[in-house]
Amino acid sequence: MKLIEINKATYRKNLNQVIIGFIAIFLVLALAFGAGLISVFSTVIETGEGDNFRYNLLGVIFALLVCLFILNKLKNKMFFKEVLYVWQLKQIHNRVYRKLKKIKAASEQGDVNALIILNYYYQSQKQVILLDDNTLVISKLNQNINSLNELISAKQLVLSTDQFEESMVASF
Repeated sequence: MKLIEINKATYRKNLNQVIIGFIAIFLVLALAFGAGLISVFSTVIETGEGDNFRYNLLGVIFALLVCLFILNKLKNKMFFKEVLYVWQLKQIHNRVYRKLKKIKAASEQGDVNALIILNYYYQSQKQVILLDDNTLVISKLNQNINSLNELISAKQLVLSTDQFEESMVASF
């Protein structure tokens, strides 16, 4: 996945709308499904005994499934471009993070693929951190980027984030 520049304001606006929309639709559907299931299947209303927890839980599960279906159908719309891009970057970050110890060890041994992965990982993390205004960890990330750049220079390599392919991570 290639790194692309995205507009922070558009990303934040669209992300907030997606979050608010998801929560609102989920809430309405969970209540509607729960109430519908209770009215159709519950004997508590007639007898006054027991509880409707299972019907409410089932309503929440149905609502979640419907919301996920809707998001899946809408994810390729232009409105979701920035949000989907960042979500995919975060998935890649998780895959790399799970193998980060091995990748760092290989990079210190001069493995070019490990260096490419780390370069991409750090640069894409910086992009996401700046987009999400998570500036608490930016100084540590900048230290990691500087250390990596020194290692790349010492190996006399020229690397680009465009060289990264997700399949590289699987080899570690």
